[in-house]
Amino acid sequence: MATLAQLAEQLQPDLARQVFTHSSWASERTLSYERLEFLGDSVLGLCISTEIYQRYPDYNEGELAKVRAYVVSRYTCAKVGQTLKLSDRLMRTAEEMEGANVVQLAENSNVLAAVVEALIGALYLQFGLESIIDGVIKAFDEHIIYAASEHVDFKTVLQEEVAKRGSEVTYEVVEAEGPPHERLFTSEVVLDGEVLGQGRGKTKKVSQQAAAKEALDVLRVRKEGAS
Repeated sequence: MATLAQLAEQLQPDLARQVFTHSSWASERTLSYERLEFLGDSVLGLCISTEIYQRYPDYNEGELAKVRAYVVSRYTCAKVGQTLKLSDRLMRTAEEMEGANVVQLAENSNVLAAVVEALIGALYLQFGLESIIDGVIKAFDEHIIYAASEHVDFKTVLQEEVAKRGSEVTYEVVEAEGPPHERLFTSEVVLDGEVLGQGRGKTKKVSQQAAAKEALDVLRVRKEGAS
């Protein structure tokens, strides 16, 4: 089974160049990684959806959606990009093209996430789905396990979800009760002026995570109701 790194080394030169070209370095945006990113996003979603559907037969739709949302998030893609050391490839391409803001862009998490998706899109075009799916799953496997074991950063997943709408969420601690050594915090998450979720925990962070989880559940129910 070839890894993503091994497959990347076999990419055709033109495809490889496009994968690691930021739009600010290209004479035309269509020559950057953006189109491949668009394709790779769908390919990644299909690979992960198929894998978790088969791996977790007892999970309902909501649980599967939660795992997938975390695994395909830009946060996770950036982590995979760091593991694959894609920043190095970005900087080499920038040097060849005399790109600007090289270090800043090469280490930017959003850029790294985009490049991972672009890489997957390029590999799909060259090798086909069956030849790359195992490599994709291996690259994301630890993140699948992490998400499925309930240790999910719900705040990150929620921000990924609302960012698609061009919105942001805010958190507010609305109550703190109990003695200092047994404090219990209640937090609310607000989206566009609406309280979308509330959570409680022994720390502010835990209460915010619980609020974010509730907000994700609310958004999922609304999405199902609209479909």
